[in-house]
Amino acid sequence: MLGLSFELSEEQEDIKRAVREFCEKEFDPELALELDRKEEFPMELYKKAAKLGFTSMRFPEEYGGQGYGILEDCIVIEEMCRADSSLGIAITAATFASDLIVLHGTEEQKEKYIPPICRGDFISSGAFTEPARGSDLASRLDTRAVRYGDTWYINGVKTFITNAPVANFFVVLCQTDPKAHPPHRGQSLFIVDRETEGVEVSKLKDKMGIRPSLTGEIAFSDAKVPADALLGELNRGFYYAIEFFDKSRVGVAAQAVGIAQGAFEIAYKYAKEREAFGRPIIQFEGVSFKLVDAITLIEAARLLTYKAAWLIDQGKPDPLIASMAKTLASEIAVRITEWCIGILGGYGYFGDYRVERYHRDAIVTTIYEGTNEIQRLTTLRYLLRRL
Repeated sequence: MLGLSFELSEEQEDIKRAVREFCEKEFDPELALELDRKEEFPMELYKKAAKLGFTSMRFPEEYGGQGYGILEDCIVIEEMCRADSSLGIAITAATFASDLIVLHGTEEQKEKYIPPICRGDFISSGAFTEPARGSDLASRLDTRAVRYGDTWYINGVKTFITNAPVANFFVVLCQTDPKAHPPHRGQSLFIVDRETEGVEVSKLKDKMGIRPSLTGEIAFSDAKVPADALLGELNRGFYYAIEFFDKSRVGVAAQAVGIAQGAFEIAYKYAKEREAFGRPIIQFEGVSFKLVDAITLIEAARLLTYKAAWLIDQGKPDPLIASMAKTLASEIAVRITEWCIGILGGYGYFGDYRVERYHRDAIVTTIYEGTNEIQRLTTLRYLLRRL
């Protein structure tokens, strides 16, 4: 990999090499283009990656995971997104929101859902966003859960839900106390199986990017779930969700770093080989300076991302650093992939050279897990507390 390296341990370097070898062997560029056009999830690749433990790095060993931390998970995410932005995101995001079960689930819930996730038999999904709410989880949710006896009845709609069309279960944030003030004190999480009566999933089509990572809408119409589907304590769901996002957005930063690195390497190789006016275009300052700036920004974003991940693994998660990492990494990914398209010129505008897809895929990292405007507000809030 071009650029300076964070001082990884020997074991972490082995993980990086293993993931790179897997991607070089299994990530077919033609398949990636086909899945992008068809908006299909790479199920076979996901199962292969899961079998090797790449999708369960951060899950406990007692449930079939690898027992590593968020930093090792970020190494996997970065390497896969470097190899292919679309396939990398689709595969590494397939376990989204399962962490909430590990953190807050009962033993029965963990035994039921986490081993199949680690084996690659299950895909998970987190249903938080609503059509009228967006990133504002603190307001009163339109999705309600009401209890009658030993059964909860869920009604409402969740939209822009990652993995919804292929997920086996959903972790759903619901309003359980409509009179709570402020409203977020009356929200709870539930684990809802896909086959639950009253659950209808529709696929959202024609996305700009990350098209093999499927997105959908979930409608709940008197969906009945048992009392033991409640995840964690009643009316603590908002706090669990915020805690989760403070960690998961570090994974988004790793996606962005990998995307930027992958696009950079394509452009760097092209600039050394492509000639204009009798010499390689890398000898022109208009090209070389962009490449130098790109690798500098990538290294800065990588180090900030690794720091955010390391802090989580040390039991000292820092929302300030996590938000800064996500903001910086996602925005430099968009900028660098655009530069790379320009370096490739007309070729960069076509799918065969991949950088246009890296650019399309980079844009979503500025949006999901909380838009970058939300990240800046989070950063400001913590700055005001500390300075």
